[in-house]
Amino acid sequence: MAERCVKVYPLFERIWHWSQMVLIVILMFTGFGLNGMHALLPFKGLVVIHTVAALILLVLWAFATFWLFTTGTWKQFVPRFHGLVQVARYYAWGVFRGEEHPHQKIYWRKLNPLQVATYFGMKMVVFPAIWSTGILYLTYNLWSGPDSSRALTIIAGIHVLAAFAICAFVIVHVYLLTLGHGFRAHVRPMIDGYEEIDLTPEQEAYLETNEPERLKQDCAQQQFHPAE
Repeated sequence: MAERCVKVYPLFERIWHWSQMVLIVILMFTGFGLNGMHALLPFKGLVVIHTVAALILLVLWAFATFWLFTTGTWKQFVPRFHGLVQVARYYAWGVFRGEEHPHQKIYWRKLNPLQVATYFGMKMVVFPAIWSTGILYLTYNLWSGPDSSRALTIIAGIHVLAAFAICAFVIVHVYLLTLGHGFRAHVRPMIDGYEEIDLTPEQEAYLETNEPERLKQDCAQQQFHPAE
């Protein structure tokens, strides 16, 4: 295995990442306002912004799901238990003692086992929960009846619970970016697409022959630009 600077995040994946981040922040801000945690905007305005941002994010996730399955990238999110305990121990203990990260990124495995497990849980449990309850809440007038107030209370509770789970994920995600090699080193790959990963001799030979533009000499010298 040889460590090379490889473009592992294509343009669509980077646009998806940053667009999703902006929309989730907007949803968090408006969601807090709708639950009475601030009054920086009128209630009706918060409802409109929250609804529009949610619908845009839903469309974005639909395109992202199509991209994941057509490119085979969905395989990155299949959970695996090998190395999970070691990575969890690293973040809980080892990182504060200056230990090396136990996970070595390879060409077809950009995510470590803990990341995979977290993303899998978010995509299979939390996101479906928040979208299904959000759509039910939005279409309440279409299905409501004389005894539907209790159902609406349950739907709203699940929606808020899922929203707080996403907030917790965002906070932990940002915190983890400050560990190890530093914030800039962790963020840079999602801006220019390049990251240092291990390649087999066959993968290295293939990229050098067929996709040389995806290889760089040194990731540390990359600038913050969305080059494709």
